Amino acid sequence: MTSEARVAIGADGGPRFEIGPHHCFACGTLNTHGLHLDLHLATSRSWVELALDDRFEGWEGIVHGGIVSTILDEVMAWALVSEDHWGLTARLNVEFKAPVVIGHRIRAEGWITRHRRRVVDTAAQVVDAEHGSVLATATGVYVAAAEARRAELRARYDLRPIQAGTQAHDGNGATPVTVDGRG
Repeated sequence: MTSEARVAIGADGGPRFEIGPHHCFACGTLNTHGLHLDLHLATSRSWVELALDDRFEGWEGIVHGGIVSTILDEVMAWALVSEDHWGLTARLNVEFKAPVVIGHRIRAEGWITRHRRRVVDTAAQVVDAEHGSVLATATGVYVAAAEARRAELRARYDLRPIQAGTQAHDGNGATPVTVDGRG
């Protein structure tokens, strides 16, 4: 993947889009210390699979709880983006069920559970990608941006739909890796 752009494809046949470079700790490509999450989107949901290295360690061999919470927050927030809501976290509640082990593959999934005008309720979980055991769960409340702010965010993050049959690019002629949603 290049650091200039990212591509996502809706897993349920939803729209493909490209998002420009940004510094978000969780999903940004420009933050050298960040997680660089490759998020997958479908209608009302988002997910990512990854293994975290020891720079995200808390207790020896275990991912720091703040990093697990960040991942849960991110997949819930991107579930909003999948419906063009773009919101801010108002409340985040995390319950840790079992340690997330450094270097072990996990899957984090977030989804929308309810809409109330501009308030959106979400839920998420982190599971062991191999065995499916639940390692952490979360609920979140997000305040969706008003239309004018959504337009600003789409522009700031250079969110662009990709027409069927066209190929995404990074502005330098290179084609970035696509996230195909098969997670």
